[in-house]
Amino acid sequence: MTTPLQARIADSLARPTAPQVRRFASHLASEANALAVLFYGSNLRTGHLDGVLDFYVLLPGKAEQGIWPRVSYHEWTDDGLELRAKVATMSMAKFTEAASGALIDTTIWARFVQPAALVWQQGDAAGQAVEDALAAAAATAARLAAVLGPESGHADEYWTALFQATYRAEFRVERAGREQSILALNEAHFDGLLTLAWDQAGIAFKQEGDRLAPLIRTPERNRVKRWWSKRRRLGKPLNLIRLLRATSTFEGAARYAAWKVQRHTGMKIELTPWRERHPVLAAPGVLWSLWRTRHANRS
Repeated sequence: MTTPLQARIADSLARPTAPQVRRFASHLASEANALAVLFYGSNLRTGHLDGVLDFYVLLPGKAEQGIWPRVSYHEWTDDGLELRAKVATMSMAKFTEAASGALIDTTIWARFVQPAALVWQQGDAAGQAVEDALAAAAATAARLAAVLGPESGHADEYWTALFQATYRAEFRVERAGREQSILALNEAHFDGLLTLAWDQAGIAFKQEGDRLAPLIRTPERNRVKRWWSKRRRLGKPLNLIRLLRATSTFEGAARYAAWKVQRHTGMKIELTPWRERHPVLAAPGVLWSLWRTRHANRS
């Protein structure tokens, strides 16, 4: 039976997106033989197609071991419009496991309690699997928010406590206060979400007007604190390992870096076959060329 939270998530996943995004997602799905493709990030909110689009491509098969997801950069032309995307690829099985909070990793449930759109799916079963996973992600995030947040407060105070904690547990480049902009820019998404997620997580609460007070017994509160303490301690080491792995496994990294340099500096980087194969080794030479160009322009 569909819960209110699952119904809410199904509506959220069906939000309108640009046809170019859906066609790009279909292209990525076809290349990967995917079960589903999620679209998220700032372009989802704004509807703009410039910059780099963000996709998660979910695959059939067993949950993979080791470090995931695999990240790649893609360029694709749709009716004369050049689109760019950063694509994270992992199995649906591992995505579901991570969303439940069963793993050390925090990135899936912390990311997908935020807005996302299901822009491609291979049948109803795949769509249902995504909805179930995101409902679990919301329940996982809301359970921790109840423990980290105030004894009594507004919903935004609990979400703020959650995002502050998860950001501190990772290597993040966002400025301080990023959690406030997430809530402000996605107000409709978070409105009423916390209580639905608490219901799904089995957390009782009192509500007086717009003030909430979760009712969590001490043993359960301590269990959640221990659960989070372990993830908080291991968050940065896990992120570091993931970043180091990405330096050698990020498919299309050289093209992505070249585009970023040109976008921000106007300098066009020549992509030789060697630079494509060895983006990390090529970086010092690229940075030297960038410095020389800037120095010449200032002269």
